[in-house]
Amino acid sequence: MTTHVVPADPQVMVTVKKKAQPSKSWVLLDSNGETTVLDVDKYAIMHRVNIHARDLRILDPLLSYPSTILGRDGAIVLNLEHIKAIITSEEVLLRDPSDEYVVPVVQELQRRLPILNAANQGQQTSARIDFDAGVEDVSPFEFRALEVALESICSFLAARTLELETAAYPALDELTSLISGRDLDKVRKMKSAMTRLTARVQKVRDELEQLLDDDDDMSDLYLSRKLAAASPVSGSGAANRYNVSPTIGSKISKASIATLCGDENDVEELGMLLEVKLAIYLRSINDSFTPKLSQYYSVLQAYFMQIDGTLNKLTTLREYIDDTEDYINIQLDNHRNQLIQLELFLSSGTVSLAIYSLVAAIFGMNIPYSWNTDHDYIFPWVVVVSGLLSAFVFILIMSYARFKGLVGT
Repeated sequence: MTTHVVPADPQVMVTVKKKAQPSKSWVLLDSNGETTVLDVDKYAIMHRVNIHARDLRILDPLLSYPSTILGRDGAIVLNLEHIKAIITSEEVLLRDPSDEYVVPVVQELQRRLPILNAANQGQQTSARIDFDAGVEDVSPFEFRALEVALESICSFLAARTLELETAAYPALDELTSLISGRDLDKVRKMKSAMTRLTARVQKVRDELEQLLDDDDDMSDLYLSRKLAAASPVSGSGAANRYNVSPTIGSKISKASIATLCGDENDVEELGMLLEVKLAIYLRSINDSFTPKLSQYYSVLQAYFMQIDGTLNKLTTLREYIDDTEDYINIQLDNHRNQLIQLELFLSSGTVSLAIYSLVAAIFGMNIPYSWNTDHDYIFPWVVVVSGLLSAFVFILIMSYARFKGLVGT
């Protein structure tokens, strides 16, 4: 399978438009910070970094996979929002380099990957690492690349959270002073955006927390350690395999002599010694990389605290929205209670006036009766007594309602 590789100028690459098939567009960054745009299919990527198709499927932009950090034998598969990358011990493959959110990540990788590269290059080209002479305190390539990705995604989510806070808090304060349909719709949209952003931040936080809680998962991200552990057995002969220890070399010479002399006991004893020496060598590798692994743990812990702080801001904003909703509901309940009280007043007044109207209706009937003649002084008394009776009924109803707590004092 042939692939077309086109070198890209770092100054020109930022203006590259998306291809017709963005899923095939990759940018390759090596340890010197140099970039190369690749337009290849997934099989070429799988063959280059030696990963399975199920791992590469996580980086497919057409599929909605959550944020994931996977450590494989020779690569780190990284899916953090818009950052979809494959990190090895010598290069970084980043998907969709023309994306507006990916361009700053590429520029930051170009700036930070070449740092102290000269010290690392001597270690990578050597067939072994001399731990007796000591190794410079240089962060491995994959650590620097992963740190850039984590810093970028944490800053991106923090910026989105800040934008949401800047728009949400004034809208919520305005809603508490004046409830309107426009403000309610604005707050509803902000709450939906906050829910989606919270889910994204929570997933990134969970991935970092899982790495911090599991030492094996964190060790899987240390690709340089795997290469160093595999180096003793990667040579073509005994001299290359055990060159780190002159004692082992002398034992191998003795093994050759013992074999020629036919002493099988010495060969068995020497085999046991070689196994012990190999175990000591592998342990020395672990001991030599432990400080860097602890430093890497501290870096992950720092970004975990940053993303956790972003999540706390979103949680605070959610609580503020919930408090605002409770306050609005209390206001609506208060207005509703006031309307009910007004309705009670009107109903009580209607009942009282109904009594007054009943008296007027009785005396207004066109029915002849004898006591209506020569009793003109009765009319004022009827009017006054009916009015007092109506007022008494109104006061009686309101007193009962206040006694039962139906109206305020």
